[in-house]
Amino acid sequence: MSELFQAVEAPANPNIPELRPGDSVRVFIRIKEGNSERTQEFRGTVIRVGKGGNNANFTVRRIASNGIGVERTFLFKSPRIEKVIVERHAHVRRARLYYLRGRTGKRSRLKTKFTA
Repeated sequence: MSELFQAVEAPANPNIPELRPGDSVRVFIRIKEGNSERTQEFRGTVIRVGKGGNNANFTVRRIASNGIGVERTFLFKSPRIEKVIVERHAHVRRARLYYLRGRTGKRSRLKTKFTA
């Protein structure tokens, strides 16, 4: 049975580092428009990391213009993701940061984790 699962499982994307909730990241995605392809950057905070084999994903939240929050979920094994850059780690005490949805401005900031 495990051989069957391995045959169906997609290969891991080597351009995605280990992510944790609270990380500030820049995700570069390949977008197809008509016949051309371009790279688009999505910069924000990781609010959740979902494990699940082939369906493992992470959700990134950013504040767009006029204070509107935008969330986007990416698959870890997606070939559309060019690279993910972790800019900084934050000190958080929970795995799902959904409480950030109700916060704006300075209240939505997370404390930076300092590693020695």
